[in-house]
Parts: sequence; structure tokens; C-alpha cells
Amino acid sequence: MDKLYIVIPAYNEEMNIEAVAREWHEVIEKVGGPGSKLVIIDDGSKDNTYQKLRELQKDLPHLEPVTKANSGHGATVLYGYNYAIANNADYIFQTDSDGQTLPSEFYQFWDLRKRHSAIIGYRNHRQDGLSRIFVTKTLKLVLFLIFRQKITDANTPFRLMNREVLEKCVQKIPKDFNLSNVMLTVNLVKMNENIKFIPITFRPRQGGVNSINFKRITGIGIQAVKDFREIKKGLVRHGG
Repeated sequence: MDKLYIVIPAYNEEMNIEAVAREWHEVIEKVGGPGSKLVIIDDGSKDNTYQKLRELQKDLPHLEPVTKANSGHGATVLYGYNYAIANNADYIFQTDSDGQTLPSEFYQFWDLRKRHSAIIGYRNHRQDGLSRIFVTKTLKLVLFLIFRQKITDANTPFRLMNREVLEKCVQKIPKDFNLSNVMLTVNLVKMNENIKFIPITFRPRQGGVNSINFKRITGIGIQAVKDFREIKKGLVRHGG
């Protein structure tokens, strides 16, 4: 059986983390081979997220809580990918800790893992607000203008990848890059990997407070455009 690592970043999610951990741990129990882990990475939370994870570890044998200094969502996702690669996972799946995605939709991704090097969800009829929909549409336009790539939803936190392909792609992403999943998707497309995009449900946040407001999103977006341009220059220099 294949060794699966589910990677979930978490920041100030004490209200959500138990339900999220239990739901995704059940996935590991159903399909994961020996050594499979649910890795939840506490990104320097100011609440009791990590303490709750340590308590849950007593009931959830495949749960592996990790904590580190705060570095932001994208950098924590990248940390999780490298953690899974270092531990020789066969497949790595990433989602978020806010309860917006459905574990029940994972299994169709798992069934397709041998046919595609990466399977990425796209948020169909997303229910988390007009501002987030606007950001996704704007990002799609920016990626087309800079990289000339039409990507339905580059930043979806619901993706399954095999280790070899993921390892090649993360090497091209700058350390601590804030939109690591976006660049991961761009790299997969530019490398002509066999990717499949599947619509997924995207519910409202299930509890707690979103740590990113519209002002912060705008700042991240402006910086991202600058970063994308620099990354594109690097890709051109190296024939990417």
C-alpha cells in the first residue's frame, strides 16, 4: 500500500482543529499504507492549537503534530511538502485547517493517483464570500498576463501529488514564498505534467476567525505580482 502524507497548515485554529484532525485522520486510516501520517503544522499559533493537537495525538495514532515559528500560510505549506518528501511519502495531499473542504471528496482523487502526476481541486460555487471569488479571478488574470498560462484555480488547498513530481516542483519555489501553491501549480503546468483538475465543494469557514482580511490580501497580491515577475525572469534564464 502507498505511503500517504496529508499536510495541513494551522494558525490559531483551536476552534476547528479537533474536528478537522479527526475527519482527515479517518482518511489516513482508510487508505494509507504503512508509515502514512496526518501532519498538522502549527505555524506559531497564539492560541492553544498545538496543545490541542498534542492531546489529540493520544487518540489518533497517525497524527503527527509539528510546531514552528510563524512564517505565513504559503511558507508553512512549503515546509509541509518538504517534510513529507524528507520522510519518503509516496503521495502528498494538502488541504487547510478551517474546515472548508470535505474529506469525503478526497477518495475520487486517490482513485486517480496512478493516472496523473497531480490532481488539483478547483473551487466550484465557492461559499466563502465575494471578496475571495474576486481574488481568485484576479489571480487567474495575473497568471495569464505574466506566465501566459490559463489556470482554473491555481491556489486551491486540495491537491494530491506524487513525491517525485512534487520534489521537482518545490525546488523551483523560493524559500518562504507566500503563494507557494500558486507557483506549484504554475510549475506543474509549465513542466507539462499530467494534471487533472476536479471541482470540489468549498464551504464557509467552519469556526474561528479568518486571519487574512481584504487589506492584507491586497498587500499580498501586490507583492505577488512583483515576485511572479522575478520568478519568470529566473525561469527564462534557466530555460523554464
